[in-house]
Amino acid sequence: MKYSVVGAKRILIVGGGTGGTIVANNLARRLHGEIREHKVQISMLSASDQHMYQPGLLYVAFGQMMPDELYRDQASLLEPTIDFRVDPVVKFELEKKQVTTKSGDVHEYDVLVIATGSRMVPNEIPGLEEGAEFFYTEESAIKMFKKLREFEGGKVAITVGVPHKCPIAPVEVTFSLHDYFKARGIRDKVQIKYHYPINRIHSIENVAKWAQPEFDRIGVEYETLFNVEEVDAENKIVKSLEGTESEYDLLISIPEHRGMEVIEEHEFGPGGWIPTDRHQLTMEGQDNIYVLGDTTNLPVSKTGSAAHFQAEVVSENIASIIKIGAPVRDYKGKVYCFIEAGHDRATYAMFDYLNPPDLKPPNKSMHWFKMSYNQMYWTSVRGLL
Repeated sequence: MKYSVVGAKRILIVGGGTGGTIVANNLARRLHGEIREHKVQISMLSASDQHMYQPGLLYVAFGQMMPDELYRDQASLLEPTIDFRVDPVVKFELEKKQVTTKSGDVHEYDVLVIATGSRMVPNEIPGLEEGAEFFYTEESAIKMFKKLREFEGGKVAITVGVPHKCPIAPVEVTFSLHDYFKARGIRDKVQIKYHYPINRIHSIENVAKWAQPEFDRIGVEYETLFNVEEVDAENKIVKSLEGTESEYDLLISIPEHRGMEVIEEHEFGPGGWIPTDRHQLTMEGQDNIYVLGDTTNLPVSKTGSAAHFQAEVVSENIASIIKIGAPVRDYKGKVYCFIEAGHDRATYAMFDYLNPPDLKPPNKSMHWFKMSYNQMYWTSVRGLL
């Protein structure tokens, strides 16, 4: 079965996460006249009827949110003129301008937006799945919380694989662990050691410069140039490619991420990351295909905020091309990340391709602003903020 409107511009969005949802809603509003006159059709294909607020998984891992607080019905977040279907894409045929879904349906398009996201791949490291705790899925976040509840003291190791979703996550989970054990009254029984794969404690230099004295202040040890090679889950030892080892009683891992399987299977780009024009956000060699969020190979953070800013550019350009035949905006690499710093304090990192972040001292106001955003997100993803 094929879905199309004869003579209309068919815009197809693959992926119902932050980026895809904002693009769809912004286009539905910008092109409402064209949709009403049947000159434009907007469709979305997603693997789920639920939309997850992914940053909330870290709160679940520390018992600060319940899993059901993370979800909304995807259809409820979309403008009513968007044709939404739960039917994931299994085949892209770019030369034919069509995709095939799991159900066998074929969807044709004139403009394609790929926002399929990413996934953690702990199985890439021998022993990591068996030996470590994670918080990038609902199941793993719940499991991590239960492990933390049972933990009575000992060595906690934090390891980081690259690339990974949300580059601030290693720093935030470290502060959260410190606060959690302190609140339980066992911080003096816990030795926290942070491991990072390059020669500083964060890939963003100014974040590293800010975080290192904060780690010193709360008594967190750190080892750089530690790329995990394998985990000996039985003896509780994590080994690095550099030849060093760390013993642990509890291992918390930010595992390596890759693009989604369907992107890898089509060999669109190494690691499942699609080569993407850094300003126009089009797939290399394909002017009618846009890529955003975690799916790109852009040198920016794989975060919801990057997806949000990219979605604004993509939707405005698609609408302007339909209306006047030319794009009107460039994406300049903008990212904005909240950073929880413990003790109900937070700061933020705002940066782009040309300007590194300038971190301010953490404060309570920024913490409460971040907490408020947990609820504001649902307005944001509708494209209203």
